[in-house]
Amino acid sequence: MPTVAVDKADLWERLGKEYTIEEFDHLCFEYGLELDEDTTPEVEEAIKNGLPAERPQLKIEVPANRYDLLCIEGISRALHVFLGKSKAPRYKIVMPAGGEAALLNVTCSPETKLIRPYFACAILRNVKFTPRSYASFIDLQDKLHQNICRRRQLVAIGTHDLDTVQGPFRYEARAPKDIKFAPLNKDKAYTAEELMTLYESDKHLSKFLPIVRDSPVYPIIYDAQDRVLSMPPIINSEHSKITLNTRNVFIDVTATDLTKLDIVVNMVATMFSEYCAEPFTIEPVKVISPDGQYRITPDVSGRHTTARASYVNSCTGLKLSAPEVSTLLNKMSLYTSVSPSNPDEILVEIPATRPDIFHECDIMEDAAIAYGFNNLPDAFPATSTVGQPSAIGQLSDVVRREWALAGWIEALPFTLCSHEENFEWLNHVDDGKTVVKIANPKTLEFQVVRTTLIPGLLKTIRENRSHALPIKIFETSDVVVKDLKRERQARNIRHAAAVWCNKTAGFEVVHGMLDRAMKMLDIPRISAQDRKARTGYYIKETSDPMFFPGRAANIYYRAPSEKQSTLAALKQEVESALHIEQDIHLGTLGILHPTVLEKFDIGYPCSSLEFTLEPFKKQMQKIWTNDE
Repeated sequence: MPTVAVDKADLWERLGKEYTIEEFDHLCFEYGLELDEDTTPEVEEAIKNGLPAERPQLKIEVPANRYDLLCIEGISRALHVFLGKSKAPRYKIVMPAGGEAALLNVTCSPETKLIRPYFACAILRNVKFTPRSYASFIDLQDKLHQNICRRRQLVAIGTHDLDTVQGPFRYEARAPKDIKFAPLNKDKAYTAEELMTLYESDKHLSKFLPIVRDSPVYPIIYDAQDRVLSMPPIINSEHSKITLNTRNVFIDVTATDLTKLDIVVNMVATMFSEYCAEPFTIEPVKVISPDGQYRITPDVSGRHTTARASYVNSCTGLKLSAPEVSTLLNKMSLYTSVSPSNPDEILVEIPATRPDIFHECDIMEDAAIAYGFNNLPDAFPATSTVGQPSAIGQLSDVVRREWALAGWIEALPFTLCSHEENFEWLNHVDDGKTVVKIANPKTLEFQVVRTTLIPGLLKTIRENRSHALPIKIFETSDVVVKDLKRERQARNIRHAAAVWCNKTAGFEVVHGMLDRAMKMLDIPRISAQDRKARTGYYIKETSDPMFFPGRAANIYYRAPSEKQSTLAALKQEVESALHIEQDIHLGTLGILHPTVLEKFDIGYPCSSLEFTLEPFKKQMQKIWTNDE
């Protein structure tokens, strides 16, 4: 959750009351916020010691999807309405004196589609900044950049002193060598190529350079005099920078995502429109697309939807009428009225500042917050059910407990691993039909969802090489494979695996672990040649490049059949005579190949065991399982 630091005295002034910390903490909790810290004691201590100190601040944690609460303006506005001291403001689009024909125009060039295709902007007229409101204006942009803008990769914000530039503006994309301007806080003009080098060592801006560095063109905004306003998402120009004396603010927003573009431009414009000479008014701008079509931004009109009092009551256990629910929603800065045609229906207008509301359940949640979660009635549910562990969970606990009692240590590695670790390092080949791959992995360590538990155990041994031998670890957890028959296109399979590392290979040790697990699961051991045995497990030599040649075996399980008819029994005997295999392949065990150990940087021989637990779980009703 983002943490917003607000000036304590300024917030008390906006709320019209000085709260004790306990009172304000309670107010935050009621609204769904959390007071993280009050810096007053630190400030008083610094002043007492004669040290310079800032004004006391309150650090408030806000929900990640409440972008309207990322500044003191939004927090104070929301709490003021919540306390019933004012109504939610109505944000208005105000045309210039000449109407739509007098709107400032921004023309987008076709080349922008190659880098950041979406553009929006807004104008705040006759703004009066104070040092604190100016700092809040800058801080909101930083908070949005870190949050919804995903560190400027999806959206970038620029703000300019409109009186220093001349419209109409042009949003273009040019080759880096063709762009030259003096960036913010610099007197000298640089080309875009030179800026990439200049800001490589900059602690703040260096992390944004990769967003555009490898692109053949960089986005750039010019005014009518060919003066640069901004090179998003990197830096604004020195010429158009805003100051405390700025009176007319031009806000530009570029993006790769249209939905987030509209949210961000609305958020910046609405939050600081309160400082305009006429509060909560915004002047729009006409943005002309490369195909000649245009749209007027920002669009701060509300979204209209409906909610039912009966739905709110069914979720909260209350017995409220539609007018009562409407009153609660007004406390959450929503505009509401009761439907004239349906006494159970509430007409809701969602303001541009609340993009977090998608569904009727979000409206219900707001009503519950306004009523007070602590005030909701306690009631037993109408139905009585008894919880129970899942079948596969119970089974895993049996294996986990027995192996732990045998002196082995349970490991809990990551579910994600690199493609190399899952395949190449185990001398296996990816068939392209099994592994689930991450679309845009952040690091090479997390590229795929594991299809085997062995890489995680081997990495655990590698990181604990300094421990005394033998190292004996195990894991019972899920692997994931593709399953195109399922809606989610993937399936979880519960595996149990163990690895022994010592000066000797210890094949017989992991074999003993298998025998112990099967004994606790009440599965008898049978011979591979025993075709008449009804149930049991056995091992059969195999050739697997992950294991040392001649030192590997497959594990098979013969599931007990239901009550057999004479015909079914005869069929089984015929299949056995013809050596037709119907036994389930559970997994493998063996001595790991030296090349595998070399890739995982392990200097001692290891033996591994891995098998699935799925065939042994007891049948349960589907309502208790994830089976499809």
